[in-house]
Amino acid sequence: MRPDSTVLVPSRTDVYAETVEGFGTVRFTPVDPAVDSAVLHAWVVEERAEFWGMNGVSREVVQEIYEDVERRDTHHAYMVRLDDRPVALFQTYQPAEDRVSECYEVREGDIGIHLMLAPVDGRPVPGFSRTLVGSLTRFTFRDPAIRRAVAEPDARNAKALALLNRLGFVCQGEITLPEIDLPEVYLPEKRAVLAFLDRPRPSAAATV
Repeated sequence: MRPDSTVLVPSRTDVYAETVEGFGTVRFTPVDPAVDSAVLHAWVVEERAEFWGMNGVSREVVQEIYEDVERRDTHHAYMVRLDDRPVALFQTYQPAEDRVSECYEVREGDIGIHLMLAPVDGRPVPGFSRTLVGSLTRFTFRDPAIRRAVAEPDARNAKALALLNRLGFVCQGEITLPEIDLPEVYLPEKRAVLAFLDRPRPSAAATV
């Protein structure tokens, strides 16, 4: 069954929420750097998050990074909550305004994504990732102008690649993202896998 979804008023309130029967309400809220930095710092310093490149940073640095994201019109970060529990960090960006644009021909309607799932708390819930991924996909394509999602995980990140496969992304091979060395941000060169997900077609039930 397709969940009921609602677009809400932005600015530190949910920009999107949907209730999935038997799962709960999945909510997307713009990251508040000051409020959310403690949770995000706890996630990014874990060994499993090594490919985010922030293992050794302080909470203050994490806050500064997301303050920089907040200032941009082309990059956005969302805290994803299941009911009131943070379960993921989801970021979107315009590929034409990102270094990935040097590695492929950007199309109108492309949107870039980054995803970090929260650490497992307690026993794993069967079907949790699969159900959450469905919400992430619907959120990504909520704007009818979005035609394709673009991802570029680290080529060594087997778990991220497996998750993209479950999402339905098609990998197009390895790329090398160039180094960025600016006063406000530094990103080292990165060997990544370029992957795409076309806008899902409406289900038969939705077209009746």
